[in-house]
Amino acid sequence: MSTTSTATRLADFGVVGLGVMGQNLALNIEDHGQSVAVWNLEPEWVDRFVETNSGRRIVGLKALRGFVDALQRPRRILMMIKAGDPVDQMLAQLAPLLSPGDTVIDGGNSHFKDTQRREEQMRERNLNFFGMGVSGGEEGARHGPSLMPGGDRDSYEHIRGTLEAIAAKTDSGACVTYVGPGGAGHFVKMVHNGIEYGDMQLIAEAYHLLRDALGMSASELAKVFAAWNTGLLESYLIEITAEILTVADPQTGTPLVDMILDKAGQKGTGKWTAQVALDLAVPIPTIAAAIDARGLSRMKQQRVRASAVLSGPPGRKYGGDRRALVDAVEQALYASKICSYAQGMSLMRAGSEEYGWEIKLREIARIWTGGCIIRARLLKDIMQAFDRDAGLTNLLVDPAFSTAVLQAERQWRHVIETAVSLGIPMPAMSASLAYFDSYRSARLPQNLTQAQRDYFGAHTYERMDGPGNAVHTNWQTLLGRDQ
Repeated sequence: MSTTSTATRLADFGVVGLGVMGQNLALNIEDHGQSVAVWNLEPEWVDRFVETNSGRRIVGLKALRGFVDALQRPRRILMMIKAGDPVDQMLAQLAPLLSPGDTVIDGGNSHFKDTQRREEQMRERNLNFFGMGVSGGEEGARHGPSLMPGGDRDSYEHIRGTLEAIAAKTDSGACVTYVGPGGAGHFVKMVHNGIEYGDMQLIAEAYHLLRDALGMSASELAKVFAAWNTGLLESYLIEITAEILTVADPQTGTPLVDMILDKAGQKGTGKWTAQVALDLAVPIPTIAAAIDARGLSRMKQQRVRASAVLSGPPGRKYGGDRRALVDAVEQALYASKICSYAQGMSLMRAGSEEYGWEIKLREIARIWTGGCIIRARLLKDIMQAFDRDAGLTNLLVDPAFSTAVLQAERQWRHVIETAVSLGIPMPAMSASLAYFDSYRSARLPQNLTQAQRDYFGAHTYERMDGPGNAVHTNWQTLLGRDQ
C-alpha cells in the first residue's frame, strides 16, 4: 500500500533504497520537475521519508508490486542499495515485475564485471540495465553529483534528460555523459575512487611533513591549505582539508583533527582498482601506495609497539627555510597529483581498449570538474590536454603537463629528500616521483630482470639489436659449466 493518499497520476521516476544517497537523489529528481515513487526494504523508512517531505511529489510504496505499478511506462528505476549480493537479490525480485523496455539503474559502487553480467541477464528479458557511478557524497547527491552511466547507447536517451537535470553544472555543461556499454560506467567510477585514494594520501603526506618537520599547528596548516586552494591545487579535497583544520573538538578545545585516531578505512573500490591495473598490466604506483598506506594505518597496535623498538633519524625538525619548504611541498604535491591522474587516465584507456568501450577521456575529465569528490582545477587542464591530442597516451607527455612537472622537479626532489632524511614516510609522493623517473627513462634495469628469468626459467628475452624475436641462452654453457 502507499503511505500517502492514492496518487492522481503515475510517478515519473522510481527510487529503490532510502539510505542517505537514495533519499537525496530522490529529492534532487523531484526538485527538477519529476514526481518520484520510492520503496525501501524497511517499510518504516518509507513512512518516515514521505512524512518528512510532505507536500512534495513523492509517493511511498510498501509493496514492490505496488511500487512498480505506480510508475509510468517505460519505467525508470534507480537503485541505491549496497553493492554485491543485495543487488542481485533486488533484481531477482524486481525484474519479473517489469515490462520490456523498462530501465533499471544501479547507482551503487558495484564491481564492473558484476554490472556486465547483470546487463546481459536483464537484456535477455528485454530490460535495460545501467551501472552508474555516482560521486559527490551526500551534498552532491542532493544538489548535483557527477554521474557516470554505462549501458546500452540507444536506451540512454530514456534517462538522459533526468540525469542531465540532476547532475552538477559547470561552464562546460552538466556533469554527466554516456560513458560506454556494459560495465563502463562502474569501471570509470572505480578508477575515480582509485584517483581519490591517491589524492587523499598525497594531501595527507603534505600535511604530515609540514606538521612534523616544521611543527606547524592545525591553524597554521589551515592557512597554508586555504592559500593553496587559490592556486594550482584548487580542488574540493584541498578546500575541505583547510576547513577540517580549523575545527575545534567540542570536548577538549584542541583541533579536532588531532583527536582523530590515525586509522583510515576503505570500502573496496581502491582495492579493485589495483587488482584491475595488475590484470591489465598498467602501473598505478601512486594509487597502490595510497591503498597500502591505509592498510598500514590499520596496524595501529603493531605500529605503537614497533615505535618503541625501531628508531629512526634522531631529529624530525627541518633546519632550513620554512617558507621555502612550504612552497616546495606545494609544487611536489602538484607534480605528484599529475602523476596520479596520469595513472588513472592510462588505466581507463587500457580498460576501454580491453573491453571495447570507446571511453572518451576528455569527457570523463569534463564530468569530473563539478559535483564529484576529486573535482579540481587540474581537470580543466586535463580536458585541454585531450583537446590537443585525443589519443594522448600519458598526461606526462602533454606539453603543458611536461613543462609543469619539469618546473616542479627540483622542489619535488627536495621534498622527498627532506622527508627521507627526517624519517617521515611519504609513500605516495615517492611513488609518484619514481613513476616519473621510470617513465622518462629510455632504459630501465629490467634487462637484468629478464636475464634472471631466462637463467632460471628459460623464459627467453629480446635482444636490443633484434626486438620482437624471442631468444633463449644456455647460461651454463656460456659460464663454462655445461657437461
